[in-house]
Amino acid sequence: MAAFARSVEAGPAHHVLVVEDNGGFHVPASQGHPPGIEIVRLPPYAPELQPVERVWQLTDATIANTCPENLDALETVVGQQCAWLETQPDLITQHTLVHWWPLCQN
Repeated sequence: MAAFARSVEAGPAHHVLVVEDNGGFHVPASQGHPPGIEIVRLPPYAPELQPVERVWQLTDATIANTCPENLDALETVVGQQCAWLETQPDLITQHTLVHWWPLCQN
């Protein structure tokens, strides 16, 4: 967290809010957080607060049950899927729209 705080120049005059999803790998800092960093933890199960969680299935489908040869191969497959998803706004909306969100108009 200290490296992150330095990279975003967090400090007394520049506060940064970090939102964590309560994953088991998010462990509280034993000595607190660097100055300027504040942590907010989402409830244990709240997919509506992090709508991208619903989109993972659209990217995971291309790599599920596969074993890419290397990181470049994985990045290529996921990158191609993400490029395709950019052309599918209705599909993304179906997976992320919740009843209480206003529709964004461009």
